[in-house]
Amino acid sequence: MGRETVLVTGASRGIGRAIAERALAEGYRVVGLSRAAVADAGWLHEEVDLAAPDARARLAGIAARHAPCRLVANAGIVRAGAVEAIADADFDASMRINLQAVIWSVQAVLPAMRAAGFGRIVTLGSRAALGKPGRAVYAGSKAAVTGLTRSLALELAPDGVTVNCVAPGPIETEMYAENQPEGSPARAAAIARVPLARMGRPAEVAHAAMHFLSDDAGYTTGQVLHVCGGLSVGGMGA
Repeated sequence: MGRETVLVTGASRGIGRAIAERALAEGYRVVGLSRAAVADAGWLHEEVDLAAPDARARLAGIAARHAPCRLVANAGIVRAGAVEAIADADFDASMRINLQAVIWSVQAVLPAMRAAGFGRIVTLGSRAALGKPGRAVYAGSKAAVTGLTRSLALELAPDGVTVNCVAPGPIETEMYAENQPEGSPARAAAIARVPLARMGRPAEVAHAAMHFLSDDAGYTTGQVLHVCGGLSVGGMGA
């Protein structure tokens, strides 16, 4: 319970699963939140649909039961398409999952963190927040996560809580494959723009998240770390 418990949203696949597995391997007590359980995962699963009307209440109840002092707000969705094709439903879903659920998750864990005088919060942003064609809603929601992270870092510093953001570039996940399938021209073009000339691995993002979750990261807050193969430096637009 408490200080050694890590709450990970969107833990059933991709980056969230990699973070949950890494935290478990490092000896943390992991509570993974997702709509579906992961067979033989090794962590405690709590079923949550962040798009459901009761999501906020469920997050609060889960946090009250487990009193986590470390949070990874990882759950996210992508709605791709040109700006003229953006539908209200896509906008609403993106903002609810990518931004509002992050706020709800932070609200849920704050009582335990404040009681302990300690907390580690890691949000998941995206290199796309710097700009990406066809990703206006997704990029906008992730840019909002960046601003939220910095503001929360200032607001929660007196409570001993750090707040940092990991912003991945193209990572080999199920969600990425849904939007840019293996062998597609879009994927080939994306990789061509990455200075390291390859896709990233979920484990590489998990490594960055674990740094921010660690006790030793107590003097780092309000920061955004791009795990993007150099794309945020030298290859805008992928």
